[in-house]
Amino acid sequence: MTESGRRAAHHARTRARRTALQALYQWELGQQALEDIEAQFRAAQDMRKVDVDYFKELLHQVAGHVDELDAQMAPLLDRPLQQLGPVERAILRIGAYELAFRPELPWRVIIDEGIELAKMFGAEQSHRYVNGVLDKLSGRVRVINKEAASHSP
Repeated sequence: MTESGRRAAHHARTRARRTALQALYQWELGQQALEDIEAQFRAAQDMRKVDVDYFKELLHQVAGHVDELDAQMAPLLDRPLQQLGPVERAILRIGAYELAFRPELPWRVIIDEGIELAKMFGAEQSHRYVNGVLDKLSGRVRVINKEAASHSP
């Protein structure tokens, strides 16, 4: 893949995260079916520059693993998860999902993307909180993944 192709793919993934954040926010607040939210976003948003497959993965997999992701994050938070804003919860869940289920993605990229989402959509200074939580989580999750891989046949 050429350098411009890699950049385009990276930007499409960034847009997928941004769109997934908005969809997960809507899912949490509205309790709509994921399929309905996905269809609504595909119809109403300009998805030409979005990695649609990754958007779909994030939307469905983050929602599908929400209890597991929340449990991984809970010990790292300074307050109950439900006391965080819904935008910050969604950002942290996306980052937690990527750290746990997308080991090919560098942890620094995942954290940087979370920080950028928090700067764009979160409360003032929430990017610092997101940074701290995802940094601690990356140390835990990626070590567990490495240990599991080293013990597998």
